[in-house]
Amino acid sequence: MIAIAATTMKPTIKRGSKGDDVRVLQRILNLVDDGIFGEITDEAVREFQATHGLGIDGIVGKLTWAELEKVKPTASTTSSDALGGVTIKKSKRKINLIVVHCTATEEGKDCTVEQIRRIHKNKGYGDIGYHYVIYRDGSLHLGRNVDLIGAHARNHNVNSVGVCYVGGCPKGDVHKNKDTRTEAQKKTMLALLKKLRSLYPYAKIVGHKDVNATGCPSFDAKNEYKAI
Repeated sequence: MIAIAATTMKPTIKRGSKGDDVRVLQRILNLVDDGIFGEITDEAVREFQATHGLGIDGIVGKLTWAELEKVKPTASTTSSDALGGVTIKKSKRKINLIVVHCTATEEGKDCTVEQIRRIHKNKGYGDIGYHYVIYRDGSLHLGRNVDLIGAHARNHNVNSVGVCYVGGCPKGDVHKNKDTRTEAQKKTMLALLKKLRSLYPYAKIVGHKDVNATGCPSFDAKNEYKAI
């Protein structure tokens, strides 16, 4: 358990705060501990407050610190499996959503995890927002540690896993949507989603557009995978 000093000694922190106290908070909430109280940390705090009967204001004061002090890490799980050589482990978090995304890049254009990570970090994220990324050749790659809350679906990050395929836009226009999945990507996506559903049997599979105002992932994931 992450040690917290006496509650009265902890300062009140909120969106915009920075420093070690923010890092302590982020570790308790299974976030990337970059020490910056931004949008994702605010979302996680509000979710914590809601589930612990606290006032939902995103401000970590005396009462919220007191509840955080009681939190113990969820027991680790060894449940995992390999998919194309990539080990799929079960998250320590409670997962109720599996959200499918696209990178919103042009058809036929490759994009790597490291490239996405750089883009997301430039936006202020602590790491790549997605947990899994499927390249155009169908190969599966790990993104953010699945034990950590992602940054991929506003107001739905805390209890979700983000799965992304490279593509989603026609050639020459990244402002339009197109289902550019290769057959290899479709095969890997199906296998990955089946595995994730076995790990999280009560989680719903949805597309990003089903939870936020966006065209992502450029196809009807909720309907396509409803039988899984």
